[in-house]
Amino acid sequence: MFLDEVRIVVRAGAGGDGAATMRREAHVPRGGPDGGDGGRGGSVYLRVDVGQTTLRDFRYRHRFAATPGGSGERQKRHGKAGEDLFLAVPPGTAVIDEGTGELIADLVAVGQEAMVARGGRGGLGNVHFATATHQAPRHAQRGEPGEERTLRLELRLIADVGLVGLPNAGKSTLLAALTAARPKIAPYPFTTLEPNLGVLDLGVDDGRRPTIADVPGLIEGASDGAGLGHAFLRHVERTRVLLHVVDGASRDPQWDHDVIRDELEAHDPALLAKPILVVFNKMDLPAAQAAWPAFEAEARREDRGVVAISADTGEGLDALRSAVGVMLPDAEALAEPPEPAGVVVHRLEAAGDGFTVERDAEGLVVRGKRIERLAVQTNFDNEESAERFQRELLRLGIDAALRRAGVRPGDSVRVGGLELAWEPSEEGE
Repeated sequence: MFLDEVRIVVRAGAGGDGAATMRREAHVPRGGPDGGDGGRGGSVYLRVDVGQTTLRDFRYRHRFAATPGGSGERQKRHGKAGEDLFLAVPPGTAVIDEGTGELIADLVAVGQEAMVARGGRGGLGNVHFATATHQAPRHAQRGEPGEERTLRLELRLIADVGLVGLPNAGKSTLLAALTAARPKIAPYPFTTLEPNLGVLDLGVDDGRRPTIADVPGLIEGASDGAGLGHAFLRHVERTRVLLHVVDGASRDPQWDHDVIRDELEAHDPALLAKPILVVFNKMDLPAAQAAWPAFEAEARREDRGVVAISADTGEGLDALRSAVGVMLPDAEALAEPPEPAGVVVHRLEAAGDGFTVERDAEGLVVRGKRIERLAVQTNFDNEESAERFQRELLRLGIDAALRRAGVRPGDSVRVGGLELAWEPSEEGE
């Protein structure tokens, strides 16, 4: 089964907790803090694997998680970092954040990778919080949770040549005639329900081996979702050359030709900027032979390349191979994907002191990168840790903002994913 769109959930590993330990050795009085840091959590990456051609590995499994970091230990020993998780995807995979609709990456080159969920940072051990006036802190940070995301993966085939046309134009027959591919062929529309790939042999003296993609037939309105074309139009976006196959024996071959051009333009006008060769098929039939002179004259008048063939008998296939060979780049350029660079979107993760205080039906909500991170890394069961968090609220001005918003003792205040009961600090009173 050809699978070209999936939704998956990825979760990075949480960072390990920092340790709050004291040095305990014979003949070393008041040894002081020696708690080590927690290890970072593993991140989740997508990496292009040339051996993958579909997203079938994600057909039955949709949730993936990296391992968490280890906790810090005494004697300043740091916790072990979690292992990163690498998921293999085929070339041509677009990665979209399902929650925001933003493009995270468009992976086309072999070995290209993108981080899609960042591992949580390990918490600091109590050795970091010792000062001249507070030499034995019991406070250590908890590890930061790993990032979790729901992603939509869309595969857009990377092929050198794309076959487009109305259903039953003979695209699958042509693919079988030009390559070793064996797609399903039958004399009725929509025989092809998923893309097929083949490798074209341009001749004994030509070392190039371009790939050809045959996509399900398009119909009028395909760009708006009609028929099967809406789901597969994206598979011709990355091709270098388009072969527009026209059924020469149809009632009106010119109308058939114009319908497909209109649908390609409606989906993406850039498709018509690609090199396009019109393939007038079924020349073994009398109706096609009768329609060919007028069709050829119109194509020449509009300066469009056209070749007449019969995919069923092989007539004109040598001329077609020669024409395709002229349209394609040399062997060195052909060895690289049509879009060799790909796209990985890097967004700056700001961690400033900015924040907002809002009220909703459930109470007050504090939002801000730094304060949310501090909240999840605070152990509120530890009195010293809770007091440090309260001091951060004062330092950042959040305490004052909450008071201006009308907070009262015992009110619910949400910070990130935590819900806290408000207790005014003595310094803020």
